[in-house]
Amino acid sequence: MSATALVLDQLLETSVVGSFTRVGYDARRRLFHWTAASSMLEKSVLITGATSGLGLESAITMAKLGASVHFIARDETRARSAREQILAASTSGEVEYLVADMSDLHSVRDVAERMSARSERLDVLVHNAGAIAPTLTFASDGVEVTLAAQLLGPFLLTQLLLPSLRAAAPGKVVTVSSGGMYTQRFDLARLTNGVEPYDGVETYARVKRALIVVNHEWARRVPAREVVFATMHPGWVDTPGVRSSLPRFHRVMGPLLRSPAQGADTIIWLAADAQLAASDGDFWLDRRVRSEYKVPRTRPTNPAADQVELWEWCVARTSPPETLSP
Repeated sequence: MSATALVLDQLLETSVVGSFTRVGYDARRRLFHWTAASSMLEKSVLITGATSGLGLESAITMAKLGASVHFIARDETRARSAREQILAASTSGEVEYLVADMSDLHSVRDVAERMSARSERLDVLVHNAGAIAPTLTFASDGVEVTLAAQLLGPFLLTQLLLPSLRAAAPGKVVTVSSGGMYTQRFDLARLTNGVEPYDGVETYARVKRALIVVNHEWARRVPAREVVFATMHPGWVDTPGVRSSLPRFHRVMGPLLRSPAQGADTIIWLAADAQLAASDGDFWLDRRVRSEYKVPRTRPTNPAADQVELWEWCVARTSPPETLSP
């Protein structure tokens, strides 16, 4: 890794637009001479949000690498269509789906039980499901739906699948964040109480920041020899979600947006890389550990306290504390 490559990489990172668009991806791929992801033969993978965009691309590529792919979807029809696409690329022949609503904790418990019954070992869990709610909507337990589906649901699913992840020694949990989180400082009261008027984009960004906070606490509580935790930012990607939720952004940035394959590259690389345990709890973009902060006001004064506070809130909202001991 040359000094020149590192300097150019840092210049891209500082530029933001150059870093998050396909420009950054293409430049870094050449600067660091990226190689293809390792084989995933005999690996078992579970992905949320795999019926389109980054999740579908990740599932297809991991199937090509030989992994047994399982994915969670809300809609049976879309799940069947995605399974056909993934199967067409599969070298392992095992592609299965489970229908569940990640905002419904009863549904999450059910899908975790079914997944555990399918396989005693889970090598990789990818939390990718994500959507921007256009209006204030609540999940069945009264929690705002973005918070329920993208923080509490994944938290509970990870907890329930810990025995299967530990059986992989180490298992891996890869969580997909978003560039929007750079604009937000973690604040539990603001995260959980909401603000008026409701702003779906801001709520989404706050939740994506919270995912990074809780990822650090997972890494602190669970030894890397058992389970490795990573969060990642895919860059700005041309996905159906971006097109529908951020139409103006998509119009302006369209030609520079990354393809789903480019956005999913680091997800796949993290899932397949045998050396990831050396970087437990880190935040990644384009195969390198990155800073989580670009705006000074978003830096926490006591990150360790934030982590514990969010962890305890998640435990209280998902299950009795005595059943949630990693």
